[in-house]
Amino acid sequence: MEGMNDDNMHGMMMHNTSDGGMNMTNHHKMMMHMTFFWGSDAEILFSGWPGTRTGMYVLALIVVFQLAFMVEGISHSRFLKPGSTKHVTAGLVQTLLHALRVGLAYLVMLAIMSFNGGVFLAAVAGHSLGFLLFGSRVFNKPSATVPAAKTSDLPPMSC
Repeated sequence: MEGMNDDNMHGMMMHNTSDGGMNMTNHHKMMMHMTFFWGSDAEILFSGWPGTRTGMYVLALIVVFQLAFMVEGISHSRFLKPGSTKHVTAGLVQTLLHALRVGLAYLVMLAIMSFNGGVFLAAVAGHSLGFLLFGSRVFNKPSATVPAAKTSDLPPMSC
């Protein structure tokens, strides 16, 4: 492996052998990008998706946008009535909402790890529009029945 530059390593994969050594095999698989790039030839979330078709790439951008939008929607919404006496049910609903929010947030993070510029912009746009609609004061008027400090059923995301 000494003396080999990155150009020679394209498509090469290392495998362990039964005797503890290493052997190299040549595979023609797509290599993961480690810097941001532009273009529709990307793998997002699943192997082979969206492929090389532009329409599927646009669909992938829409999916990433919607995932990010839903994370913000879940993060800033109130699904439980204030003063509910069913603490166990309320706790289970909060737990399920938290699990859903974290799962969606991880899917957005994994999509961004494709290092595709379009995917990154779609995620930022989804989070931004979601916050504008659900979290900012532009469309949400403060209610006299809900304390200002408690605007969501879930605690803030901690990354």
